[in-house]
Amino acid sequence: MARSYINQPMVPIQYLRPTKASFDVPGAGIDGGVNGLGEDISIEMSGGGRVTCTYERCVLQSDDMERHEVINWLGARGNGGFRFFNVEIINDGIGPFPVINGKRRPIIGGIPHSDGALFSDTSGYSQATVWAKLTAAAGVGAGQLSMRVYEAARPLRWSDWFSIYHPTKGWRAYRYWESQKTDEGTETVGGVLLNYVDYTLGIAPALREAAVINTRVELARPKCVMKFPRGVTLPYEYEGWYQSRPTLQFTEAF
Repeated sequence: MARSYINQPMVPIQYLRPTKASFDVPGAGIDGGVNGLGEDISIEMSGGGRVTCTYERCVLQSDDMERHEVINWLGARGNGGFRFFNVEIINDGIGPFPVINGKRRPIIGGIPHSDGALFSDTSGYSQATVWAKLTAAAGVGAGQLSMRVYEAARPLRWSDWFSIYHPTKGWRAYRYWESQKTDEGTETVGGVLLNYVDYTLGIAPALREAAVINTRVELARPKCVMKFPRGVTLPYEYEGWYQSRPTLQFTEAF
């Protein structure tokens, strides 16, 4: 049976209130033996490892009935590692986002319709404050991307996570290890004049699927399609007064 990486449910990770998070890309290299000086020789793996994610000590109290239900659902769906989820990388406080009303904001909400009206529940549309697009096509396995970033509050300097929605592979997360600014200016997008900066980025892991020019890139809460790692399960458990502090572990789905 062919695996589908698209249309997967989102893990409501912010709702579960984790107190610690960890994101990594292990397995990017193998030991290639030693040279004449007895030093290890590292060989990079094709594809560059898998993205992993751990959210520790989620806060579930006795009156959090629905949060307990969500944990049970995650275990029921995820145990065995053959069903997938979309998992966010929460980067709200460290990404290149503007400070609005004293807080860094990756996403703004409450945006009304063109006539100024909101939805019936008084909510509005939401949108990312910073986003990007590819300025050149890139092949599967590419280790370099050309990207135009709109309205960033700071340069892309050392590294940031970002994600791309691929037609077959679904959401995939990447980060850059080298950044070179190539241009800057303004561009009208959807009738709005935006500031942009162009970059050439060295990325890891390698691009999971070929991407065409103008493919949108998300820097606000990047997402990746993931599953439970081999041998990892999520039991439904609690201690006195139905309190629980579960840890969620995910690895990129293949």
